[in-house]
Amino acid sequence: MTGFEIGGASAADMELISRWADEEGWNPGHSDRFAFAVADPGGFLVGRIDGEPAACISAVRYGSAFGFIGFYIARPAFRGRGYGIRLWRAGMERLGGRLVGLDGVVDQQDNYRKSGFRSAWNNVRHEGALRPNGPGGGAGFEVVDAATLPFGLLAAYDRRFFPAPRDAFLSAWTGLPGRTALAAVRDGRIEGLGVIRPCSGASRIGPLYASTPEVASALLHRLAEHTPDGVVAVDVPDANPAATALLAGLGLTPSFEAARMYTGPAPEAELAGLYGVTSLELG
Repeated sequence: MTGFEIGGASAADMELISRWADEEGWNPGHSDRFAFAVADPGGFLVGRIDGEPAACISAVRYGSAFGFIGFYIARPAFRGRGYGIRLWRAGMERLGGRLVGLDGVVDQQDNYRKSGFRSAWNNVRHEGALRPNGPGGGAGFEVVDAATLPFGLLAAYDRRFFPAPRDAFLSAWTGLPGRTALAAVRDGRIEGLGVIRPCSGASRIGPLYASTPEVASALLHRLAEHTPDGVVAVDVPDANPAATALLAGLGLTPSFEAARMYTGPAPEAELAGLYGVTSLELG
């Protein structure tokens, strides 16, 4: 492995990593990398062979006790030569002492189990054009631009579904140009939140939080109005059967699957209100 070096990702590297993920068929958002970079600026690593980028991984720290692994990619020409595992070890070392999560594609799950990860649920991407469902509101709640709400309320709501504070990331994720964030509000309380972003394939919705299927459906239909063709994709946790039933009932079909895995017991989260995870790369 002479000439193999691991270092932090630059802005140019972040764009390259996003292209690699797109080539893997993961369909990242066009501007995701800008939100990822503020989540943990030191959390993205690139392995280079004689200066040429050959592999990448993200090992993002959240708070003092949680971390998330993503973007684990070795370029095809460099696979099977030990570079990927060296980068993996560097990422895991960066998250030492923390509970670590990841979303593992099917063909890598056995390898993750050998590294101490255990499956908690599957995130199944549902994709397609939504069946019509009338107006985008519902009895007793209204759908509003999330930017009109105090950010502290949005951050507190997000914490019900994610195991650590991630305010800088959430601010960028909901506010980047080209994406739309909508909230469902009832009597001054947030009862749902959804974000849609343009991608090279279907526009991705995530997160999608909702107190009821009715709220989730209203958010989905309003968000789908912000696509060029009405086609959306949502990574749905099968730990919430109501979410799976809703997306199937609205005409979306499974197209991709990854297992949410942790190195210890799954952290507490309101799975009954989690209709779509934020990102398979950062949790």
